[in-house]
Amino acid sequence: MIKSKTFFSPENLAFIVLGVFVVVVMPVLNCLPVDNPLHLSTFQLSVWGKYLCYAVLAMSLNFVWGYTGLLCLAQNLFFSLGGYAFGMYLMLMIGPDPVYNSALPDFMDFLGYQKLPAHWVPFENFWFAIGAVMWVPGLLAFIFGYLAFRSRIKGVYFSILTQALTYAASLLFFRNDTTFGGNNGFTDFKTILGYSLRDPETMRAIFIASGLLMVFTYFLISWLLSTKLGKVQQAIRDSENRVLFSGYSTLSFKLLIFTLSAAIAGLAGALYVPQAGIINPSEMVPSKGLDVVVWVALGGRGSKWGPIIGAVVVNLLKSWATRAYPESWLIILGAIFVFVVIFMPNGIVGLPAQFKALRKKWSKQPEPSST
Repeated sequence: MIKSKTFFSPENLAFIVLGVFVVVVMPVLNCLPVDNPLHLSTFQLSVWGKYLCYAVLAMSLNFVWGYTGLLCLAQNLFFSLGGYAFGMYLMLMIGPDPVYNSALPDFMDFLGYQKLPAHWVPFENFWFAIGAVMWVPGLLAFIFGYLAFRSRIKGVYFSILTQALTYAASLLFFRNDTTFGGNNGFTDFKTILGYSLRDPETMRAIFIASGLLMVFTYFLISWLLSTKLGKVQQAIRDSENRVLFSGYSTLSFKLLIFTLSAAIAGLAGALYVPQAGIINPSEMVPSKGLDVVVWVALGGRGSKWGPIIGAVVVNLLKSWATRAYPESWLIILGAIFVFVVIFMPNGIVGLPAQFKALRKKWSKQPEPSST
């Protein structure tokens, strides 16, 4: 358990306040009359819900990169697999197609399928889909991680391999014959557990679930960092050879952390899909994995608040820039990353300490002589 002194640290108390605002205050603002100046529309609520899912995705990468030193460029793949797993359930809840008079997803009707593929059948059950959201990306991470860590692959080679895995998966999902919707993916969702996704109450419940997932992920990681696992995890980041010489199996620790981070990313992807209204292979492309790296780097790698701040700030900036300067967004994103690497190595959360160090440095400068 987290020690009470650590749990009630200023950092955690500030996050509790944020959690209350997200889970309680924002849904209440959505319930206000439309003519109220404080009213938060359902559309705006769903946009912020997507930002919360992005924040959880960034936290999952920070857990494996910031605290373990493993730069994974496949985190968006695990996010997408969770989204696809839950999207399969949502597609099966759409009901009969009026054009084809079939209960199959519309893209299957278009491709001439006569019955539901066997691997789709279990996803008619909500709870199976929820489980698959975690075990599908978790299983992939476990298998890939075992092969990579067992071969002592680390550093830039590990990053390149995870990016190659993402690229291969995206090519696979872009194919129509994989039964995952091809280029178009899944869209046009109607209901979840019998509730219409067009009802404000349903979208409000999904937003609250996204906020609770963010809070749960934050305190889960905080707890893990306070345990022996967290201590060994950070020791691996600082010097894996010393950990090996101390008698610890770094493979087991890294495999557990990598698998858990993939399952967390999958949960974020599952809650993202009904709020975005679509999931397709474009979420798997390697460039999306690099986006998540920028979020974590800008916010502050190896900190609890950093990935949340970075994910929200970059996506707010993207929302503005893609309207004001649509052709320049990728240049802006690249410039942000270069600036952070050169001038803000500890990200936004590290700025106070960085400014303090600069003030201390300048205060020690000798006064120029008057001669």
